[in-house]
Amino acid sequence: MKFVCLVYGEEKDIQAMTDDECMAYDQALRNSGRCLASEALQPVRTARTVRVRSGKVSITDGPFTEAKECLAGFYLIDATDLNDAIQIASQIPPARVGSIEVRPVRELLSTSGERRQL
Repeated sequence: MKFVCLVYGEEKDIQAMTDDECMAYDQALRNSGRCLASEALQPVRTARTVRVRSGKVSITDGPFTEAKECLAGFYLIDATDLNDAIQIASQIPPARVGSIEVRPVRELLSTSGERRQL
């Protein structure tokens, strides 16, 4: 099963961590065949939120909601079940200063009955 592990934390706490520590965990997870993709994100000040309402596009600076913690990155992992995904997420280094949201990836079902993931 595929799960996404969303890394949240206060920017100052996340930035205080060394990239080496995060890259070492990422490499170990990749070597085990369980990491399908992962990326760190640029600071919140670089974000834009896009909305379309009644056919009109609006763009605002920053994230959608005001929050102390921000989305800092993600891991797309392959785990046997939710408990396995939680175990993997608990080892992600920023879990010590922030939080990791673990969510199953949802397959999309086309009108023809074809299942696929984006």
